[in-house]
Amino acid sequence: MQCVPFLIALAVLVIELTPAHFIYTGPFLTAVPALAAVTMGPKGTTAAAALALAISAITATYNGAWGTLQVYTNFLALFLVSAAGFITSRAVQTRRHRELDQVRRIAVAAQEVVLRPVPARLGPVLAGSLSLAAGTGAQVGGDLYEAVQTRYGVRMIVGDVRGKGLVAVRAVAVALGAFREAVHYEDDLVEVMNHCAAALRREITTPDAYDQDVLLEGFVTALIAQVPDEPVVQLVNRGHPPPLLLRLGSVTALMPLSPLPPLGLEDLATDLSAKPESYPFVSGDRLLLYTDGVIEARDRDGEFFALPEAMEGIDTATTPPEFLEQLHQALIRHNEGDLADDVAMILADRLNSESVAGSMPEPPSGGSGVG
Repeated sequence: MQCVPFLIALAVLVIELTPAHFIYTGPFLTAVPALAAVTMGPKGTTAAAALALAISAITATYNGAWGTLQVYTNFLALFLVSAAGFITSRAVQTRRHRELDQVRRIAVAAQEVVLRPVPARLGPVLAGSLSLAAGTGAQVGGDLYEAVQTRYGVRMIVGDVRGKGLVAVRAVAVALGAFREAVHYEDDLVEVMNHCAAALRREITTPDAYDQDVLLEGFVTALIAQVPDEPVVQLVNRGHPPPLLLRLGSVTALMPLSPLPPLGLEDLATDLSAKPESYPFVSGDRLLLYTDGVIEARDRDGEFFALPEAMEGIDTATTPPEFLEQLHQALIRHNEGDLADDVAMILADRLNSESVAGSMPEPPSGGSGVG
């Protein structure tokens, strides 16, 4: 439809420069900026009006029609229609932007209710989080993350729900609700993941709550990490990108030894009784949990974002929020700000034992004693 005004202008030019110029083309040329105002924005309307005026001047010169009333009438009609089209398209564009901004604010507010910021200090770790929405208008994403301090240690989850919109947000809320409840009562990390899977299975059985394609193809990739007092990190990975461990300037991917399918695709696995996998996580180490929107970001040449190299290039003296912000800037430079998928990241810095002990509250003094 955006090509129609320019095709009409081309047809007028052909008619005027051939023996068929006896056909009066004024109304057709006047329709060019009017149609552009309907199918394009102010810039397209201006371009179509300029083209129409240029063609009118060319044909008037070619046919020797300068000085006639018809030429000046055509120019006046073109000017009036172009001005009206520009004003109309500008007003429509402004209204659409205002409406879209309002819907975006509502979507962001709804998502912030579900995804709360990660605390800066959680037991033996310093933490930070980052969430970026893809450039998809008012669509809200399906990335999830959370970090909670429990009696078993610091427990974190990061996940990605297939799809976008309210269906994805509903699944995010269900998975996070199950996680936030189970982390305080289940000592087994696998059981925490199983609670999330069970909650999602119950949710999809709600009558008419989900479309058929979601029921057939919906799934959630998830990764749960636990940082106890011991210098280790324990992981349960259900089809999610492996976390990255930064130690002494070098990044290592903590690949699962026993790969498991995402939540919702349990029928594809013959054995789901895997145990949490443990990896060294000592003082000074940094652990990054992220969604696939980070590593699947592409530049103009189709190259993926090199996340490990970007992590190695950041100063180790930065705090977790500063580290994530520098990753954010590197990602924006890579894809020029055009995110194709949502991004969520959690960074955890392991503290040394002295820092952990120094942050513990002192026992109460005074009172009665036993002598």
